[in-house]
Amino acid sequence: MSERTAADGRPSSRIATGWLIVALGASVVPILYLVSVSFMSQGEVAAGRLVPTRPTAGAWVEAFSGPVPAAIANSLVVSIVSAAISLVLALPAAWAIVRFRTGGRLLAGTFLAPWLLPPIVAIVPLFMLLRVLGLNNTLTGLTLLYAVMNVGLAVWLLEGFVRRLPVELEEAARLDGVGELGVLVRIVAPLTGPALVAVGVILVILSYNEYLFAAFVTQSEQSRTVPVVIGLLLSERIQDFGKVAAASLLGAFPPLAVAALLQKRLVEGLTSGAVK
Repeated sequence: MSERTAADGRPSSRIATGWLIVALGASVVPILYLVSVSFMSQGEVAAGRLVPTRPTAGAWVEAFSGPVPAAIANSLVVSIVSAAISLVLALPAAWAIVRFRTGGRLLAGTFLAPWLLPPIVAIVPLFMLLRVLGLNNTLTGLTLLYAVMNVGLAVWLLEGFVRRLPVELEEAARLDGVGELGVLVRIVAPLTGPALVAVGVILVILSYNEYLFAAFVTQSEQSRTVPVVIGLLLSERIQDFGKVAAASLLGAFPPLAVAALLQKRLVEGLTSGAVK
């Protein structure tokens, strides 16, 4: 039997296990060190210690009592609402491109083209546009900004899922007198449910972690998101890395919890786009 098909305990299995351990270590070790730093004093952090000699929860108390919880709420609202808007706009677009060849091959590529540009290029025009609309420094403006930004990516991701749907179901619905909107709502949307969950989770995480546009669009403490608030914790004079570590862990919990709770649907959605 070749090494490629060897059972557990043989060379191929040991190599795979070794790679898995290395990948797991590369993912877990930074998080564990972040947890360790969150319980250190500033002196221990400056001394370069790996483990706190006298653990203290002061950084966590400051993180909970500061602007981080409100920023987490802002990030969740903005990311979830913007992802929902993006999906509502992207699913009909992906369906029209796949089923009716709308726009030909050029339109599909045009949707994703803005993602190839550096984000800093769009900062000034988008900032001015939001100011003209009176949406600058508001969660509403940031939500609409993320929703429009992520539509192209959502269309590109949903195309593969829609392309694998059996067209016979749509044709049968039309024979029963269902209109195109009814086909989209009653046939296409339910069948793409796992895909919508998978793409929605991706969009939520992208919006939740976005920093550049949030830093320019939201200046007041009431409208800031988690990445902006954590970035402001570091200043030229005061660098409390313990507080930054605690705030980072606190801010990372919601997306990790969402990914864990929706793991099954996420895997189903991603694999449904790869298997016909």
